[in-house]
Amino acid sequence: MHDLAIRAGTVVDGTGQAPFTADIAIDSGIITDIGKNVGPARQELDADGLLVTPGFVDIHTHYDGQVSWDPDMTPSVWHGVTTVVMGNCGVGFAPVRPGSEEWLIGLMEGVEDIPGAALAEGIEWEWESFPEYLDAVERKPRTIDVAAQVPHGALRAYVMGERGADHDNHPTPEEITEMARLAAEGVAAGAVGFTTSRTINHKTKDGEHTPSLTAGAPELWAIAEAVGQTGRGVFEMVGDWGDLDAEFHLVAEMARLSGRPLSMTIAVPDSRPDLGHQLLDRIAQADAAGIPVRAQVASRPVGVLVGLQSTYHALLSCPGYHQFAALDLSERVARLREPEVRARLVAELAAQPVHTFNQLDKLFPLGEFPDYEPSPDASVAAGAARRGVNPHEALYDALLARDGTELLYVPVMNYGDGDFELTKEMLNHPLSVPGLGDAGAHVGFLCDGSMPSFLLSHWGRNRTRGETLPVEQLIKWQCADTAALVGFDDRGTLATGKRADINLIDFDRLSLRAPEMVFDLPAGGRRLIQKANGFVATLVAGQAVLADGELTGALPGQLVRS
Repeated sequence: MHDLAIRAGTVVDGTGQAPFTADIAIDSGIITDIGKNVGPARQELDADGLLVTPGFVDIHTHYDGQVSWDPDMTPSVWHGVTTVVMGNCGVGFAPVRPGSEEWLIGLMEGVEDIPGAALAEGIEWEWESFPEYLDAVERKPRTIDVAAQVPHGALRAYVMGERGADHDNHPTPEEITEMARLAAEGVAAGAVGFTTSRTINHKTKDGEHTPSLTAGAPELWAIAEAVGQTGRGVFEMVGDWGDLDAEFHLVAEMARLSGRPLSMTIAVPDSRPDLGHQLLDRIAQADAAGIPVRAQVASRPVGVLVGLQSTYHALLSCPGYHQFAALDLSERVARLREPEVRARLVAELAAQPVHTFNQLDKLFPLGEFPDYEPSPDASVAAGAARRGVNPHEALYDALLARDGTELLYVPVMNYGDGDFELTKEMLNHPLSVPGLGDAGAHVGFLCDGSMPSFLLSHWGRNRTRGETLPVEQLIKWQCADTAALVGFDDRGTLATGKRADINLIDFDRLSLRAPEMVFDLPAGGRRLIQKANGFVATLVAGQAVLADGELTGALPGQLVRS
């Protein structure tokens, strides 16, 4: 008799083949049979009318600190994710020399917008080396599986001391050798890869560039060769691609020298509309030459949520706003609704130069039913024109809507043409995988940890401004392809012998709820969260961690080592 049987579900197995109806048998956390009649079981789940999919594998998260205090791994567990990979973009908390913890917190706070006070209170610092960090993560039970990568910023600071915190300082040959040794040590101990950042957008809390910004070829290639000698691991990086050919050669050579896969995030600003195509063309050329380079592509635009509770909004640039900024939300909204205050601040809004958070044709009220592919006529500017009102008054009133909890969506990357056609092209590229959700990070101005469920709901059914995509293709991307990129061969598809990481989904109901601000981080820190409808159950190693959208209390999650 089996431990568990899932009966009569519409199986989307992650391989890309068409859905089919079958039962699934599970024993000791492993799928042991799939077919029309798998025999009796001690527990049964009726999946008639439901999609049965592998658990989602999210390869781009930032839970490096949150794993210390949050066994539930929210928001990912709410979105069908059963495995997360953290340590992306070259930031993390190991290795760490005693006394440098505050600097690592400041780096994470600046780059990933995670409150420093929450990190300082929540992280227990039970480690110095990266292998010790993995051991500390492994000791704590949690809902879902987690894997870690060695972050370049922490590694540089550990080896170079205070010099390593400044991107203008370059390591000595001896320091390069030590960084390479420690990166390989981390991968040999179970890190699934090494990550680095080469973008000017990544800065510390104090406004300094991330230390890996200008790392040169000797440093990066030595690390790549050392990791390659382990026969394990992957590389992840983010960059600006100012000198596209030189930068691409620099990082692609890491993949060639190591023989290990390297993935790079693609985010296309309006000012460089051809960047996505240019990068994908170079990735294809590298792949044809036997160099394993891949793209990480977001399933919706890289955007910002602005509102009175967020890190950013247009009123922050108004001198008259600051006397109200520290008030509780309800009191602040009451004062902002006073006619004299409103008139003064609307005038200050109108006097501001145009910037990201007051560009009225790029601001879209998100409302109760989020639309991440809004048409131009949904913008604040278009709405004001239809109503014949002052556009700055419209922006002001939008920020105060829903008692000040309204969020305005600002798509800043991958939305230059005002639709998802570029995103569709990038997702469909054979050398790309879904990524860049940043779950656990940027908690004051986005909540893109919902991207895995968005990929299925929007692209599989809800899209109205273009064609949808086959469900079996979407599941393959988010499960098998992401798992394969980071070297996980025991998950990502539904097949005998695979881990029983499984979602039961009511596809007709699958949708995202409106984001909301909560204050549940250590030290009362805030974060935007977003839940979903339609997840009937999520199983990790055969145990239900989510049932009808609610956590069950089960903690079968483990550390996944390379």
